[in-house]
Amino acid sequence: MIVAGAVVLGVGLLFVLWSAPGGGQRDAKGPARERAAGPAVGWGFTHTQFSADRGADAAVERAARVLAGQPMAQNQHLMGWGAGNPEPSPGRYDFDDLDRRMALIRRTGGTPVLTLCCAPDWMKGGTPGRTDWSRLEKAPEPDHYPDFAALAGKVARRYPEIRHFVVWNEFKGFFDDGKGRWDAEDYTRLYNLVYQELKKVNPHNQVGGPYLVMDSYVPGDDRYPSALKGTWGHVDQRTLDAFAYWNRHKAGADFLVVDGSSYSKDDRYAPGVFTAARKFAEVGQWLRRTSGLPLWWAEWYVEVADEQGGRRGWSERERVAAQATALIEMAEGGASGGFYWNPERDGKGQGGKACPGCLWSSTESADGGRELPMWTLLARFSRAFPPDAHPREMATGSNHVLGLSDGRTALLVNTADRPGAVRVGGKERVVDGYGVVWVSLAE
Repeated sequence: MIVAGAVVLGVGLLFVLWSAPGGGQRDAKGPARERAAGPAVGWGFTHTQFSADRGADAAVERAARVLAGQPMAQNQHLMGWGAGNPEPSPGRYDFDDLDRRMALIRRTGGTPVLTLCCAPDWMKGGTPGRTDWSRLEKAPEPDHYPDFAALAGKVARRYPEIRHFVVWNEFKGFFDDGKGRWDAEDYTRLYNLVYQELKKVNPHNQVGGPYLVMDSYVPGDDRYPSALKGTWGHVDQRTLDAFAYWNRHKAGADFLVVDGSSYSKDDRYAPGVFTAARKFAEVGQWLRRTSGLPLWWAEWYVEVADEQGGRRGWSERERVAAQATALIEMAEGGASGGFYWNPERDGKGQGGKACPGCLWSSTESADGGRELPMWTLLARFSRAFPPDAHPREMATGSNHVLGLSDGRTALLVNTADRPGAVRVGGKERVVDGYGVVWVSLAE
């Protein structure tokens, strides 16, 4: 993600069924009801700078109905992406924004997930009581790692219904320019302190990391070569080194979190736009084998952003088909969940075209808060393939129509702009160009 001041130019999302393990709900009579937390969440979304908690009353209500119609996991960051500084100076707290976001999650029946990023300014050399949003992505200073862990514990106690915690975001501020590599040692020190604090608050809390970006380079580009490679290219060895250090030295982890894109570090696709998504399956399989942990994709991207961070180059039909392809490949790679980074904006004069890839139209407009095509896809995917479904890719008899099935439901995606005929469930079916079709195998 690219952050400009307090505003995020990319925006995101995460899915998990409300019935999935790890949910919690605060009722009107008292604290959150305890549920057995588990590492297997599902497919859901991340709240970002502009979400469904503010705007025109009618639009906010409309968006809330959309979210409640298919309860999923809803991820929120500790600071930034719609949340102000939670501890502007030592011991002085401001949870107004987090309270508002958590109220929305409760109201819509979502399973809350908290990404513990980023840190108050005074933990990274800034002036207590002041917030410089241009420094949001700076990591806390090592002397303040215990302070950040203590803040994580404070938040965990305030919101006992949050049972899943992700430690930090994309190694922000942990790149060592002098050595030209990720500072996995310092990140792991921070991670371990936070992990231990959260387990002290509640031993059943679920904690994961390291939220590394699986950067890759296309075939023929020999920068930072590694053995983790495919037709899409190879993963940057520096990323794998950082992962290996964390994996060896972590105090513990309930799940593994990464993010990445189907395109390369320099915005190229190999072999093509849709076939490059195979990276999600092959990287996921490697991570599962290497770590032995449940795998979450904290973010994933299939469309190269423009200079302003926007994604307007494709039709929504092609975009949804590309995202469905990525979902199929992540599931084939063994992921038990993924968080869609929702590109919601504050735009005026809303509509689907005003916000490519958004889940709902902006609630800043009285006519906003309406379901958009990406919500339709993600909601159906989360409902069809909950954490215990273990779907697998299926043979369709076509080289451009992909399929995913758990034996009960099949998702078909046409990766070409022309119709394709396939045989599924004993019947021949035609999938239109860039079409996304759901099939009940009980038919």
